[in-house]
Amino acid sequence: MSFSPSNTRVEFSSGRYGLRRLAVATVMLAAAMAHAAPPTSPTAEIGTFFKRNCYDCHRGSKSEAGLDLSKLPRNLASDDTKKHWVRVFDRVAAGEMPPPKDADLDKDEKVAFIKSAGDWIRGVELDRYNKTGRVEARRLTNLQLERSLHDLLGIDIPLAKEFPDEQPAERFSTVADGQPMSRYQLERHMDVVDLALDEAIRRAVSEPDEFTKEFDAAGLSRSNPNRRCREPEVIDGFGVIWSSGLIFYGRVPATTARERGWYQITVRAKALKSPKNGGVWCTVQTGPAVSSAPLMNWAGSFEATDDVRAFTFEAWLERGDMFEVRPGDTTLRKARFDGGQVGVGEGGPQNVPGVAMQSIKLQRIHHGPTNEQIRAMLFDDLQVKTQKNWRRAELASSAPKKDLRRLIERFAERAFRRPVDKAAVDPYVAIAEEALSAGEPLIEALRVGYRAVLCSPRFLYFYETPGKLDAYAVATRLSYFLWNAPPDKKLTDLAASGKLTNPDTLLAETRRMLRDPRGKAFLEDFAAEWLDLNQIDFTTPDRRLYPTFDDVVKHGMLDETHAYLQAMLDQNLGVTNLVDSDFTFLNSRLARYYHIDGVDGDELRRVKLPASSHRGGLLGQGAVLKVTANGTTTSPVLRGKWINERLLGNEVPPPPPNVPAIEPDIRGAKSIRDQLAKHRSIETCAACHKNIDPPGFALENFDPAGLWRDRYGKKGAKVDPSYTLADGRKFKDLEAYRALVVAEPQTLARNVAEQLMTYGTGAPIGFADRPVIHQIVQATRGGNFGLASIVEQVVTSRTFLQK
Repeated sequence: MSFSPSNTRVEFSSGRYGLRRLAVATVMLAAAMAHAAPPTSPTAEIGTFFKRNCYDCHRGSKSEAGLDLSKLPRNLASDDTKKHWVRVFDRVAAGEMPPPKDADLDKDEKVAFIKSAGDWIRGVELDRYNKTGRVEARRLTNLQLERSLHDLLGIDIPLAKEFPDEQPAERFSTVADGQPMSRYQLERHMDVVDLALDEAIRRAVSEPDEFTKEFDAAGLSRSNPNRRCREPEVIDGFGVIWSSGLIFYGRVPATTARERGWYQITVRAKALKSPKNGGVWCTVQTGPAVSSAPLMNWAGSFEATDDVRAFTFEAWLERGDMFEVRPGDTTLRKARFDGGQVGVGEGGPQNVPGVAMQSIKLQRIHHGPTNEQIRAMLFDDLQVKTQKNWRRAELASSAPKKDLRRLIERFAERAFRRPVDKAAVDPYVAIAEEALSAGEPLIEALRVGYRAVLCSPRFLYFYETPGKLDAYAVATRLSYFLWNAPPDKKLTDLAASGKLTNPDTLLAETRRMLRDPRGKAFLEDFAAEWLDLNQIDFTTPDRRLYPTFDDVVKHGMLDETHAYLQAMLDQNLGVTNLVDSDFTFLNSRLARYYHIDGVDGDELRRVKLPASSHRGGLLGQGAVLKVTANGTTTSPVLRGKWINERLLGNEVPPPPPNVPAIEPDIRGAKSIRDQLAKHRSIETCAACHKNIDPPGFALENFDPAGLWRDRYGKKGAKVDPSYTLADGRKFKDLEAYRALVVAEPQTLARNVAEQLMTYGTGAPIGFADRPVIHQIVQATRGGNFGLASIVEQVVTSRTFLQK
C-alpha cells in the first residue's frame, strides 16, 4: 500500500470489524482523559511492539510501502510526522497491521500499544492546545465578510465575489490552515471596504431610490413590429416568446437597469401550445443579453400553464443588465429562425410551445434597513446636510471631535463583536481626528475612522484566546457557524449577562437561530462545501449525450438537496437518511427528468418515492451525482472517493506518484471494471482501492447527468454495480450497498459530527478530539443519530467551546 500522510481522522478500516476495534480504541482514549496527564514523549512499549511485530517488513532500505518504522521520528514536532504516527495507530487499532494472516498478535500487547501510543499522541496535542489553542488564527471567510459588512452598514450589495478566491483546507473555507493573508488580499479587502462604505454613505445621505414600473404587453415587447429582433412580439394582447435555441431570444429591454442594484420582477404569463406532459417550463435570467457578453445569470424558473398566473423573482442587476424570459425546457420542440433574428408571425406557424406575457412589474428594491435606518446606524442623531452630489453631503455637529469618538467607539464595539475599552479605540479615533484636523469634513473623517476599524485584525479575525472561550467568543463562534454572520442583539445581550455559557441557554439559542430566517441558509452554506454543491457548474453534461439535462433541471436538483437536508434538520431525522430514504423533494420538471409520475406544478414539494425508485437519500439525488462526474463519463474512483470522504469519514490519501490515473474508455472497448481490476493488481494501489471502488461501483447505474441507466450507452456493455467490501461482504446493486451502510449508522453520525465540528471551529479533527466526537455519537444514539441532535451536541461540546 502507499504510506502517505493523512489528516488525523480515521482513514480506512476493514469494514464493521475494523470500525469496532477503532471504536474500542477511542473509548480507551476517552477513559484515559479522566486520569493523569498523558506523556509528551513515546514510551518503551511502542518500541517493543515495533520490534516484535513490525520490523520484519518495515525496517531498512527495502521496507514495504517505503515505511521504515525505525526511522520514524520519535517526536511529533511536525504535522507530517504526527500524521504518520496517527496512521500507524489507526491501522493497528483497526486490525489491519500487522496483517492478520502474517502475524499472531498478542491481544494484551496490542492493547498496551494502543494505550501507550494513544496517550503519547494525545498528550502532545493537548499540550499544544493548552499553549496556543486547537484553532490557529482564524479569519472571516469571504461570505462571512460580506454578511458582516451588510450587518454593520445596512447595505445589500454583493461583496463576496470582490475578494480573491479562497482555497479551502479540509474542504472548508472556514478552516484556518487555508486562510493566508497576503499583501494582495489585504489590498483587495481595503478595496471592498471602500466599496461597502461608499454604498452605505450614499444611501444614508440620499433619498430612497426604490421605484416600481409596470409594462403591459405592448410595453414589454418590441417597439417596432416590422423589425426582426429577439424581443417578444404582441399576439392577442400578450407578449409572446416561442420555444427556440436562439440565444437571448426573450430579452426584455424595458427592464434594463439604469443603476446596479436588486430588482424584483413579477411576470403575469400563460402557456401557448403546451406539450401533452405538462405546462411550458420557462427560465428567467439576467445579463446584458448581447453577443459581447454572452453569459447570463440565473434568476429562477416557472411552469406556465393555460391560465394566467403571476411569478415573482429577485435578481442583482449590474447597470445595463436586463431580464430575459423564455421557454427553457430543452425537451420542448423548438422553432427555427433565419439570420439569428425573429420576425413577427414567424414562430406561430411552426406549432411549437411558447410563453405569453400579459404584463411585467419591475421594482427596484433593497434587502435590510431603509436609508433612514442606515443613517441612524452610521451617524446616530447627527443631522445630514444633503447635496445633489451625495459625496458632498455634510454632517451638522457642534462638537465634531466628541461626536467622532462617540460614533467610532459605538461602531467598533459592533465591528469587534465585544465591548471595547477606550485604549483599544484610540488608534482608530486618532486616524479620524488627523483627517479632521487636516480640514476634511466630519463625514469624511468618520469614514476614515470606520475604514480603519474595518481593516483591523479585530474585525477580520476571530478574537479567541487559548482555553475556554469567553461568552462573547462563544456568541461569535455560534453565529458564524449557524448564520455565517455576526451575533444579533439577543445573542450579544446573553453574552453580556454571562448567561450564554449556560448549556441550556446555549441549546435554546441554537434552536432559536436555526428557526430564524437566517438559519435557513445554514445547511445550504455547509453543504456547498461539504457535499461540493458549489461545484455544480464546474462541468456541464454533454448535450449530445444527455439532451434532457438543462438549467431548469440543474437548479431543481440543487433545490431538491437543500430541501431534503432542511427536512432532516427540521424533523431531526436520522443520518441514515443521507444514504437511503423513501422520500425526496421534486417539482414537475425534475420528476419528469427522474421518470417519476404523479408530480404536478412548479412548486417543490415532498414526494413519497415509489418502491421501485432508486432516488432515496443523497446517493440518488441529481446534484450529488452531477458533482461526482465530469460531464461526459462516470468514474467509480471519483464517486467512491467522494462517498468515503463526504459520507463515511474515510480520508483517501493521494495515489503514489508513479501510478497512472484511471481514465474510462468511453468507446466501450474495455470496461472501467476491467481497468480497475488491473489497477488493483498493483500492490501499492490495492489497499486503498478496496475501499474506494465498492461505493463507486454501487453508483454506476447513474450516468453523469444523474439519470438511471442499465447500459453504457444504447449499445454498450451492461452496467454491473455489484462488488465486495473490504471486509468481504458482497452486494449486488445500489440497494444492497445502501443496506450495508445504513446498518452502521454510527459511522455516518461520526462523520457528520466531524464535518460540522471542522466547519464550525475552523480546525480539522485532531487525535485528541476523537473522544469528544465519540461522546457526541453516543449522546445521539437514542434518537437514531438525528441531524438536529448532532448539531446541538456539537455546539455544546467541550471542543466547540474552546479555542
